[in-house]
Amino acid sequence: MTRPVEEARAIDAMPASEHLREIQGVARFKFHEGKVEEFKRLCAELMEIVRADDSGTLQFEIYLSDDESECVIYERYRDSEAVIDHGAHVGDIMPAIFATGSGFSAMLGEPSAELTAMMAGGPVPVFRPFLSM
Repeated sequence: MTRPVEEARAIDAMPASEHLREIQGVARFKFHEGKVEEFKRLCAELMEIVRADDSGTLQFEIYLSDDESECVIYERYRDSEAVIDHGAHVGDIMPAIFATGSGFSAMLGEPSAELTAMMAGGPVPVFRPFLSM
C-alpha cells in the first residue's frame, strides 16, 4: 500500500531533527584465520555491556555467514547521544574485536554536530539521508 501524496509531503517537509534522529550503523567484517571463536567470545562480552549500560541502543544484531568466515553487524540508536554513550561503554573491548578481522563499516543518518566532529577523519564514513519511505 502506498502513502498518500499529502502524507509523504508532510513527512518530507518535517525538519530532519523530528524524523531522522535515529542513527544506524552497518558493518561487514571478515575474520582472520582461526579468529572466529575469539570474535564470538568477545561479542558475547560486548553484548552484555550493551544490554547493561546502553539506554539508547534500539537494536544490536550480529549475523554470521553460513561458513562463519564473516559477519554483518547492524546497529540502531535512538539518536547521536546514544551513539556517543555506546562508544564510551564499549571502547575498551573494541580493539580486541578489531584484532580478529577486518572490514568496512558505515554510519547512516543525520548525526549531531558533536558526533560529526567525533567521526571526522576517522575510518567510519557517514552516509546522510537521501530518500526514504
